Amino acid sequence: MKSAVFLIFLLVQSFVSLGQNQEVVVSGIVKSNQDKAAIPFVNVLVQNPKDGSFVAGTISNEEGRFTLAPIKSGEYRIEISHMGYLTSTKNFTVGRLSDFLDLGTFFLEEITTDLDAVTVAGIKEEVEINLDKKTFLLSENISQLGGSALQALQNLPGITVDQNGKVFLRGSDKVSILLEGKQTAITGIGAQSGLENFPASSIESIEIINNPSSKYDASGNAGIINIIFKKEKEEGWNGKVGLIAGMGNLVEKKANLEGIRDQYRFTPKINPSISLNYRKGDLNFFVQGDILSHRQMMKNEFIERIFDNGERIQQQFLENRTQPIYNFKTGIDWTPKERHAFTFSGLFNYRAYTDLGDLPYFDARSGDRIRLWQYYEEEVNQTLFASISHKYSFKQPGHALTTAFNYSFRRKDEVFYFENRQLEFFGTDTTMLVADENIFDLTIDYIKPLKSGRLELGTKQRARVFPNLITFKPGVNSILDPGLDGTAEYQEWLAAIYGNYIYERKNLELEAGLRVEYIKVDYLVDPDHAVYVSDGFSYFEPFPSLRASYFINDLSNFSLFYNRRVDRPEERNLRVFPTYADPEILQIGNPGLTPQFTQSIEAGYKRSWDRGYLYGAAYHRASRNILTRILTSIPGTNRLASIDQNADKGWNTGIELVYNQKIGDNFSLNINSNIYQNKIGAFTLTNAYPSDIAFSRGAESAYTGNIKVNGVLKLPKSVDIQLTAIYLAADIVPQGRIKARYHLDGGITKKIQKGKGEVFLNAADIFNTLVIKYQLEGDGFNVISSDYYESQVFRMGYSYRF
Repeated sequence: MKSAVFLIFLLVQSFVSLGQNQEVVVSGIVKSNQDKAAIPFVNVLVQNPKDGSFVAGTISNEEGRFTLAPIKSGEYRIEISHMGYLTSTKNFTVGRLSDFLDLGTFFLEEITTDLDAVTVAGIKEEVEINLDKKTFLLSENISQLGGSALQALQNLPGITVDQNGKVFLRGSDKVSILLEGKQTAITGIGAQSGLENFPASSIESIEIINNPSSKYDASGNAGIINIIFKKEKEEGWNGKVGLIAGMGNLVEKKANLEGIRDQYRFTPKINPSISLNYRKGDLNFFVQGDILSHRQMMKNEFIERIFDNGERIQQQFLENRTQPIYNFKTGIDWTPKERHAFTFSGLFNYRAYTDLGDLPYFDARSGDRIRLWQYYEEEVNQTLFASISHKYSFKQPGHALTTAFNYSFRRKDEVFYFENRQLEFFGTDTTMLVADENIFDLTIDYIKPLKSGRLELGTKQRARVFPNLITFKPGVNSILDPGLDGTAEYQEWLAAIYGNYIYERKNLELEAGLRVEYIKVDYLVDPDHAVYVSDGFSYFEPFPSLRASYFINDLSNFSLFYNRRVDRPEERNLRVFPTYADPEILQIGNPGLTPQFTQSIEAGYKRSWDRGYLYGAAYHRASRNILTRILTSIPGTNRLASIDQNADKGWNTGIELVYNQKIGDNFSLNINSNIYQNKIGAFTLTNAYPSDIAFSRGAESAYTGNIKVNGVLKLPKSVDIQLTAIYLAADIVPQGRIKARYHLDGGITKKIQKGKGEVFLNAADIFNTLVIKYQLEGDGFNVISSDYYESQVFRMGYSYRF
């Protein structure tokens, strides 16, 4: 099987590139050297210094200011000429880190005698890419068209996704998810969640930022994933409509244990979408809507608990889901005056799902069933995100002050109905949770282009309030712990300021920044809670960032990165209410958690050639107060409790390689490999439920990694075929190991209707091989788990652009 997977790897090819040449707006001002007055209507000419060929040209305005059309990264010569003045020339370099370049003031000498023209010597040259950010167009990810944003991510270099929807970047799940550069209640603040809420059809591109600068929030030690929604740029009315249909779980991976409901099979999926855009003059209006409705087998986990006393419990955790998701996004870009621009936008997300859960438990020695736990869950999540921003543009292009206010609201309303069937009795229970999250953000960002780079300054203020109420309604023979219900409220106040300086010269780029954050989090617990009391955390900390790149020539460069980041416990990590989805493996938060701090350093090298490139990076991350979950036994029972905790320290050291090659005119290959050592230091802690239980574990280390091979074959008549093969090696977690897994995705698209229409067919996990296997070790027990959840989905779709 391994050799077959390897052969598949060699047959497939790429769908992404790491970037394109940067285009930069160049500006300046012309004045007289005698009286320092502005000179209007001056001729400005940009040439290639090697052969004198024309690149761009313009005339200065009444104030002597000039702005040139966007120019690609590279070395140029500018010539400033005007009747009665000596011509001035200057060599300059257009870099890669800034969208705007200010050449400053040109002082022209009046002609009094015949003098030779004055030439100001200059600087050099380009290379094609910013190594700190990679941008991927979703339209090129053929094998995941029609899926959710979460499913689209798993094919991108450096990213892996587990069965619970956690996103890992270079082996770490501490990733910040942004929507168009903003944190929202939909995807989480400082953490990842909710990516299954967005269909890939609504997304234009995804940015991966491994080493964020100080202008970004400090959360997310592994980096940032930024989702960019579609927005048309053409004048007048235009838009796009689409319809995608699919079916999943065609082949049964593993049959049920006896006496439970059937697995959802041949699960239908449907995703209609529409986007409209109207752009004219100083107004741009846009509206987007989509529905992602599906049935899905969310979980099909087979678990065995083996206790030191000889007891062995076998169980299955089957969860079938029916879920509609509705997204509506609208907004207006308005430029009432030359230097003022306003954006008003809103996003509404509605997600309702019904889960049917079956958990049979068997005595592995006798084969007798000892319990059947079934539940019916209804949950509704409604999220609103509204944003108002104002941008003031100074006379100098790229010199701007942007102010934005964002408000995010999320309501979660959840009801669980339980049935507990044991040998001697029947029991019922109900739990209800209501939670409202309110987030207020105010940001101010200032950017000033310089002669050799730019300056960025800014501040962010945030208030977040998240009250929740859980109610237990014990039924017959209840197993609920009545001391664990009640109220709690998460309160967060954050203040941050940052400064970032970018310097660009001939063969050198430097970017240095510092962000300072103050945060205070209070988690207020019901005074009658049986286990926890109110707790929280605060800090006042600096978060520096540094990037340096040296360009050997146009095709080769080295880069160094350093940053310090933080991962704060989320409300769900602090939540003191248990989850009874599995009544014998309870999950509970911990309000005593503290933030996880991480320092990382990376060195990268990129070598390009005519039809491809090779990029390699060596990185090291060191973390303290690792956020994790620890499983301990509940004394006197065969039940377990999984509780959020801070372990001690951890290290992640690895190498990432990206190879991209176009072979002929129609074939390309992209191979991404991440090989790293994962180390977890020894730690000792105490789980507080049901009473203090000590847990210790020694230091652990493992070498692991993953490889992805992506390919696109372009055939005649606008037909593209893509295959994606993914292999993830075994890895360690703070209490055990996760086993290796692999899968193959593929897709085909064809342009029709003169390029305005497109049809596609694709499949995720074609051979149904993806299974998540864990082995966890506790004091007095082991847990072996294999999840055969729905991963195989076939889709077809049509879209039309007008």
